[in-house]
Amino acid sequence: MSRTNRHIMVLTGEPSGDVHGASLVKALQQRDAGLKFSGIGGPCMAEAGVDLFFSIENLSAMGLTEVLLQIRSIKKAFDSFARHLMTTRPDLLILIDYPGFNLRAARFAKKRTTTKVFYYITPKIWAWNRSRIRQIKRFVDHAGLIFPFEERWYKKANIPATYVGNPLMDQYPHAVTPRAKKRETPSDPWTIGLLPGSRKAEIHHLLDLMVGAAQMIQKHQPCIRFLVSAAGSIPLEHIEKKTVPHNKSGLFEIVSGSPKQIFARADMLIAASGTVTLEAALCQIPTVIIYKMSPVTFQFAKVLVKVNYAGLANIIAGRQVMPELLQTDASPAKICATALYMLDHLAEYRQKLKSVRLLMGSSGAAGRAAKIALDLLHPAGSGNQATGYLP
Repeated sequence: MSRTNRHIMVLTGEPSGDVHGASLVKALQQRDAGLKFSGIGGPCMAEAGVDLFFSIENLSAMGLTEVLLQIRSIKKAFDSFARHLMTTRPDLLILIDYPGFNLRAARFAKKRTTTKVFYYITPKIWAWNRSRIRQIKRFVDHAGLIFPFEERWYKKANIPATYVGNPLMDQYPHAVTPRAKKRETPSDPWTIGLLPGSRKAEIHHLLDLMVGAAQMIQKHQPCIRFLVSAAGSIPLEHIEKKTVPHNKSGLFEIVSGSPKQIFARADMLIAASGTVTLEAALCQIPTVIIYKMSPVTFQFAKVLVKVNYAGLANIIAGRQVMPELLQTDASPAKICATALYMLDHLAEYRQKLKSVRLLMGSSGAAGRAAKIALDLLHPAGSGNQATGYLP
């Protein structure tokens, strides 16, 4: 039942944030059908009923040099946000990931309006740029955390924060059935998924390495095939250009859309470092993580990044449950050797990944985040906002 016609503005800058933003908006609508939504997002948020005043299509970038190329688009997006904020004066501003932009937006909103700010999927202060914790403390009313180990950072800084669970638990409520158990005879081919990422820069840096490694793997294991993920954000011809010339024997099959299709068919994965590797961990699919970025970005990362691992599953587990091959280690020869070893030890790697799912908690992150958002909209009905996990 609707209690108000209050206005919530939602900001995100990447496809993953668009998905999570849409889930949060739907959870809010279920609790208060009278809410009005506007913001920056993509097709998922638009379909959920958000009136978009700027599209994320030109905002998704990773790494220093990649971001520099998009400064003009980012400025246009921020100018549009500032104009709409001052014109419409929303009751609540919800920020989803995309920290460089969203922390600036939080600062702008708090200095010029009385709008409450809720940050859902907060900056990875535990990885790098820990000074951002001070900005969050000044300009954010409540933080919705999606990793259990983040709580100690916010508790130490005395910032109102709640671990709401991880939204991926809703997308992957169960581990997948190991495909190896479905192989009827030893002559059935092994299947390896290749997930080079969802950004053009990742395809440029990683897909050639994966294709080279695949050809090497085939020489050692002739009865094998590779499923190549083609994200919707990447033109299919970019994938075909790098795989078709090497596909005379049908070694590669391009699979468009959700990586879930590959998860259901693959024995293991070779994947770009990113959220997809955590998705694979939740499905208990053994994965080799690789990543290669521009030399300038990597040099900055070496100085700024403060964690021992690149993969989220490894960070959560506190140990290497997925092998990582980064920069010069991400060579076709090393990828090949690591993948061949993994094929011989699949059960061992699946067992390691069980701990990740246990540490992540239960599903329902969007619903818990929605409760916090409504408490900020209706302070009289809010409960305890101390750091803790909402049931």
